[in-house]
Amino acid sequence: MTISLARRYRPKRFSDLLVQDHVAAVLRGAVSRDRIGHGYLLTGPRGVGKTTAARILAMALNCPNRTTEGDPCGECESCERIWSGGASLDVVEIDAASNRGVDDARDLRERAMYAPSEESHYKVYIVDEAHMLTREAWNALLKVLEEPPPRVVFVFATTEPQKIANTAAPVLSRLQRFDFRRIGPAAIRDRLRAVLDAEGISADDDALTLIARHADGGMRDALSVLDQCLSLGEGQVTAARVRETLGLASDELLTDLLMLIAERDAAGVFRLVDALLESGADLGEFLLAAGEMLRAMLLLKVGGTPEGLTEAVRAVLDRNIDALSAGDLLRMLKLLADQEESLRRSASPRLVTETLLLRWVMLDRTVDLEQVIAGGRTGGGEGQGGRTGGQGGRTGGRDEPGGQTGGQGGQGGQAAPPAEPPSRRAVEPATLSAPFTLAGAQSVWPSAIEAVREQSRFLGEALAGTRVVEVEAPVVRLELPEANPMNHENIERQARMVETVLAAALGAPVRLKVQGPGSQGDAPRPRPITEASARADRLSGLRRKDPALDVAATELDLEIVD
Repeated sequence: MTISLARRYRPKRFSDLLVQDHVAAVLRGAVSRDRIGHGYLLTGPRGVGKTTAARILAMALNCPNRTTEGDPCGECESCERIWSGGASLDVVEIDAASNRGVDDARDLRERAMYAPSEESHYKVYIVDEAHMLTREAWNALLKVLEEPPPRVVFVFATTEPQKIANTAAPVLSRLQRFDFRRIGPAAIRDRLRAVLDAEGISADDDALTLIARHADGGMRDALSVLDQCLSLGEGQVTAARVRETLGLASDELLTDLLMLIAERDAAGVFRLVDALLESGADLGEFLLAAGEMLRAMLLLKVGGTPEGLTEAVRAVLDRNIDALSAGDLLRMLKLLADQEESLRRSASPRLVTETLLLRWVMLDRTVDLEQVIAGGRTGGGEGQGGRTGGQGGRTGGRDEPGGQTGGQGGQGGQAAPPAEPPSRRAVEPATLSAPFTLAGAQSVWPSAIEAVREQSRFLGEALAGTRVVEVEAPVVRLELPEANPMNHENIERQARMVETVLAAALGAPVRLKVQGPGSQGDAPRPRPITEASARADRLSGLRRKDPALDVAATELDLEIVD
């Protein structure tokens, strides 16, 4: 009968345990120094060697030929019987998933009272899936764990130690706990290569990388997948055979996804999902692989070195490393994490996949606020991408109607940074020409609003419906159609943009004054406190307290909400 690779190549000595040196050293030392504990708790992910370590400990305790370092010989009759899981008088393995009740625990307690078959031997009870034991079963075992018979050892193995802590917390203080580590892709790949060499079979590096990545830290799972691949066909194990066995998408489809995201090609998402389904790929596995690719790109962006990548994927990442920012990658990974539960439970995985990929493709790109804020504080001058005004545009403060015009190009460098942030760039108004009178200002006002709207939609909406009610050079007074404190605040905060437009149209510097409906002069009319006015006051206070927030909101044309 053919034995599976996972059983055939199960470690026989402590030194063979993969990546669990911290456990092996302690258990080997306990055996060699005859300092055996009466109870052990082995915890960790599935397939990392917990039950194997328990068997090796049982072998070492009962091996007549064990080494002075504490390792069993692995060859004698006792070792062979324990290693293979066969019948042994002194080593008993119990599956707690099917023997979890109080009666099973009492039976185990009574059997522990019997002495080992030989004076030099130990009775070892290995309880797998220990978290499945009921509270009553743990209570039945508590006394024997506290005062065990001589030369009796209990070894409990579990993937969920927190359940034991919740069910039987007093038990934990009576056991020595060992936490097994998840095995890395590189270690799994090396172990698979050693197994294939022993079997006389060759394999592609990319094939072993795919298996190691799919195993997710479990050596037993990796060997089981390798067994499946060997059953699928003869000869060299290739990446294509591994993908066929696991239902994985090809690296070409992952590359296509990255290009769709970089080019923001939403229509291509549907073609990509069609190709995935036609190739028989599992959509869940594809999204996990895509997440690993994005994570690897993020790791490269921050200076790390990702593991578990095939050569093809690594080459694609190197070519497209600048396609996405670290912030964009982080948001995409967050979207994937949020959709994992939906993907597992959804009756339409295609819809969930397409929705997620479209959100990736259509995701707004992040901007560097530090650069925006730094640019907002530089004021006018050369090298600012046309921040200075056009004809008649001013770079001086609002209280300097005669400030430097944009036509001077900032020569001499006399212009000081403005007291408040300038607009994102100089407004380019339509060619207008009107006298600096009330009639002239009223005639160009609709066109001025449209020119402002192109630069700031929110400011344009705030200006809609306003009218010019008074002109006394250089002052132009506006009246709001209704009492709206948020619009009033918005116009006053970005008055420079409006002043630039009007200055270009009227041919002279302009200072803007804003008043509510029916107001006279500059004296503001008291207004009742409403929810809207209170909210506007709070937001205005936030912007005054945080200049960086004020600059960012103005530069990016953002609306701040509670």
